Amino acid sequence: MEEKTKIRLTAGEMSGLWTQYINDTLATCVNRYFLENVTDEEVRPVIEFTLDTSKQNLKLIGEVFQKERFPIPIGFTEGDVNIKAPKLFSDTFMLVYLRHFSILAMAASSAMLGVVTRADVVDIHKRVLEKSVDLQDRTSKIMLEQGTYVRPPFISIPDKVDFVKKQQFLTGFFGKKRSLSSVEITHLFLNIQTNYIGKTLITGLAQVAEKEEVKQLLLRGKQMAQKHVEIFSKYLLDEDLPAPMGWDTAITDTTAKVFSDKLIMFHVSGMIAAGVGNYGAAMAASPRRDVGARYASLVPEITLYAEDCANLMIKQGWMEEPPQADDRDRLIKGKPLPD
Repeated sequence: MEEKTKIRLTAGEMSGLWTQYINDTLATCVNRYFLENVTDEEVRPVIEFTLDTSKQNLKLIGEVFQKERFPIPIGFTEGDVNIKAPKLFSDTFMLVYLRHFSILAMAASSAMLGVVTRADVVDIHKRVLEKSVDLQDRTSKIMLEQGTYVRPPFISIPDKVDFVKKQQFLTGFFGKKRSLSSVEITHLFLNIQTNYIGKTLITGLAQVAEKEEVKQLLLRGKQMAQKHVEIFSKYLLDEDLPAPMGWDTAITDTTAKVFSDKLIMFHVSGMIAAGVGNYGAAMAASPRRDVGARYASLVPEITLYAEDCANLMIKQGWMEEPPQADDRDRLIKGKPLPD
């Protein structure tokens, strides 16, 4: 019987491995820098665990690529990070960042496990998911012990099971609005928190970016994140619910080069992509029309910003192309593929 690992990689398997490989090269650069600058001895082992996980992921995926004669992506290298640069973020924010990173990794690996079938590729994504859950546990435990974990708001437990009886459950633009549901509260809370994390990260990266056009684009992203925080926070505050805090004080005053502008722009673009996904999920889970419509109104703003980031990366030659389908018309006509 033919070995299952000799089955060709599907488009989904290629995309999952390619994306994971690029992301792990970025994670390796970021965590090498974090490890050089961390002072909290409780946080240090978490960074070491994350760095070791990324290196192991690169090794396993690299072996699959070599076996398939698949061009190994460049991603990010030692030239994209200066691990000897002064400290940019506080130890607390490093922990918050790694917890957020684990959430993104859990979502990505879970999604890929739904589309991959080749045994060796399935094993890789299972490993990524397992390590992501472990990282989530490690970061949450320390944050709870140190008092830096911000919980979602508490609401009263329902008195009984009930069913929606009126269309008023869906209204939100006119007349009396119903209270936010627990699902809507959760998505608002998470989107406030992720925007705060994004704002802090972008602010720090803008301090150490080199090109002026990169700095200006990051400042625009910072302003957008703050605007979205204020919009979502108002929904919670209007119902006397607390909104999560930010980490603006977690940035030092260094302006020394830490990361390459290429790494910075890729990192920001990845966060934007995750943000669009978060808003889409929140929109689908928010039956109150004003809440769902607000998410819908913000998505075009984010996608336009994402396009501007992509255009800058293309202009600078920083965007690595993912695997693509063959251009059959071009092949039939005998024309060479463009460089």
